[in-house]
Amino acid sequence: MRLLLDTHTLIWWLAGDDHLSVRAREAIADTTNTVAISAASAMEIATKHRIGKLDGAAVLARDFESIIAAQGFDELAISITHARLAGQMNIAHKDPFDRLLIAQAQAEDMVLISYEALFDGFAVQRLW
Repeated sequence: MRLLLDTHTLIWWLAGDDHLSVRAREAIADTTNTVAISAASAMEIATKHRIGKLDGAAVLARDFESIIAAQGFDELAISITHARLAGQMNIAHKDPFDRLLIAQAQAEDMVLISYEALFDGFAVQRLW
């Protein structure tokens, strides 16, 4: 299975946080699955840390690439197709990071691991 982690999922995974569902934890830990992290998550974490909304993410904001590589996760760049799909979404949900994650999951045929039930309305497979 090809998995794309939502930003909160990544943070909870790295912290060993109990907010992460058992099903999500098992899917991420399953070495037969490919786990990807979006460049959108790197931007979201760096931005939110910079403005004081993610105080506990200083190390991740500073050394995102190394931490992702150490986990064995793949980097998922934002392509023109991803950006176009995200921009064309006719949805009330305005969070640009979520829009990009939805578009990437759609375009790359990936399962999005997120607790955000609102993603279910956007033609993506969501695991939680």
